[in-house]
Amino acid sequence: MSLRKIYQYPEPVLRKKANKVESFTEDLQQLIEDMADTMYDAPGIGLAAPQVGESIQLLIVDTRSDAEKREYLAVINPEIVASEGTQIDEEGCLSVPDLTANVKRFKKITLKYQDRDGNTQELTAEDRFAVVLQHEIDHLNGILFIDHLTPLKRSLYKKKMKKVMASKKVPA
Repeated sequence: MSLRKIYQYPEPVLRKKANKVESFTEDLQQLIEDMADTMYDAPGIGLAAPQVGESIQLLIVDTRSDAEKREYLAVINPEIVASEGTQIDEEGCLSVPDLTANVKRFKKITLKYQDRDGNTQELTAEDRFAVVLQHEIDHLNGILFIDHLTPLKRSLYKKKMKKVMASKKVPA
């Protein structure tokens, strides 16, 4: 297992639509393990493959707060097949540092996906778990949670990040 770099806004890989996973290889299994290690180390409760520079439809989630009982779920090629209700929940993102904001999402979703062995699965998620899944699925489509914010909030964050990035550039 190894930790992967978490790409941060405005890295281009975060804006690409991820490719469908076709082969369930040993490399995929290793990526899943690396992503789990990276997510727990960050610490986070969800991580999508594009966040570690891999533009494939893979995400992992673990919304449990007990560090002793880590048990993540690997979700491959997810598709939301049903949704109902709405909720507003505070979100943050490992790829969008120093920002949390309220985002409107579905309250309940039904998800069709493949597990790490390629078997088709279906699950229904509600409340916080549904929010995390929707957030990570957005990553697979090149969408960041800042895209759900008002234009003003998004603009303020982008300006802030431009200043941060400019201050990190060292003159030659």
